[in-house]
Amino acid sequence: MVENGDVHEEILFRPIEQTGRGFYWTVAILSAFILWGVVAYVTQYYWGLGVAGLNQPVSWGFYVTNFVFFIGISHAGTLISAILRLSKAEWRRPITRMAEVITVMVIFVGAGQILIDLGRPDRMLNVIRWGRYQSPLLWDATSISAYMSASLTYLYLPMIPDIAILRDRFVGRRKLLYSVLALGWTGTEQQHRVLNRAIAVMGVLVIPIAVSVHSVVSFVFSMTLQPMWHSTIFGPYFVVGAIFSGIAGLIVAMIIFRKAYGLEYYLKPIHFRYLGQLLLIMSLFWTYFTFSEYLTGYYGGEPEEMKVFWSKFNGAFAVFFWGMVFCNLVVPIASLARLAHHTIGKVLTASIAVIVGMWLERFIIVVPSLSSPRLPFPPTTYWPTWVEFGETAGSFALFALFYVLFTKFFPIISIWEIREGREVGVKEVQERVLSYLPGEVEA
Repeated sequence: MVENGDVHEEILFRPIEQTGRGFYWTVAILSAFILWGVVAYVTQYYWGLGVAGLNQPVSWGFYVTNFVFFIGISHAGTLISAILRLSKAEWRRPITRMAEVITVMVIFVGAGQILIDLGRPDRMLNVIRWGRYQSPLLWDATSISAYMSASLTYLYLPMIPDIAILRDRFVGRRKLLYSVLALGWTGTEQQHRVLNRAIAVMGVLVIPIAVSVHSVVSFVFSMTLQPMWHSTIFGPYFVVGAIFSGIAGLIVAMIIFRKAYGLEYYLKPIHFRYLGQLLLIMSLFWTYFTFSEYLTGYYGGEPEEMKVFWSKFNGAFAVFFWGMVFCNLVVPIASLARLAHHTIGKVLTASIAVIVGMWLERFIIVVPSLSSPRLPFPPTTYWPTWVEFGETAGSFALFALFYVLFTKFFPIISIWEIREGREVGVKEVQERVLSYLPGEVEA
């Protein structure tokens, strides 16, 4: 029998206890894409970056685009989960762990894009040996390292009670593993008090760390004098874009696991309605920042910047630019303006469009500016090779594989938080609502 007599909790244990053919097929398909990425990387490592589409002056392409994109997606966990926890939004309980897992898994893949882009991964040691804090690249390495540590801690702390539940449920090697990870958790009132305080402290800490990470990522661009990069708005612009793409990534992950693991009892249409509304708001924020960025550039009229500007609007990169606008503005407004019917389908459509659109946004930021440098380089055209396509496909597959493997060892929905919501959360919400209503003035 399940604790608390909730038979629906068995759904959360099923992916850990049972392994169906779907799991093996998923792992096999993802492994095939990862193998493509490995072959591509080995080819690049042996022959050098010349086998990629990178050249002078376009020395950044898919790899840096993927780096910025993945770091942006990682904001799904820290910012969304932390803000919802601190604001005591009770509807957060089934989704916080999914968000937090995205952060940890994707940040490893994102950071790995820099190693791929280096060509010589051993050169990464130069950051430690010869790093100078005048360089935004070192700021980037420092902030991402801090972000990774904070995100791991923020993921692990709320998992401790669930790991203890698994410890008491299993025998053999798994019981030994969970016993070590549970840190002696017995569920006493004192332990719960300490845990909630620690989660609250980490929730406060990870928000500024997450904001600083994507701000610093933007500084790698804006601290240069490249056309269309030297902008004071890049910091908040990148942060808004990160939250935007992070919400979309979270929604897609929720819908996939809802279908694959039968989590309809926990992930209800109302969760997707709230996240869809939040996605629509972020779409409008992103549109405002994008409009401001291009409007100020147009009014400045600096000749080198206008080359990049017009290459996006009606030149070589126009397809990518207007595709970005369509995916990030038109589709979200058309899909999310009214969510009374077909909520999940509309939210999924908007989320997939946003993921594609935000990847295009990163590409539009990176490549056009490098294609029109201030220095007198001869005209050149960037086009990725099979190596870059393979690395990109392998990176996405690696992130998905990490996520799938996580669900084989730990519940993807926090069991103890759901129980706490039923036992404590409902009463707290009732008391909080009553405190808002007119009545006696508190002393």
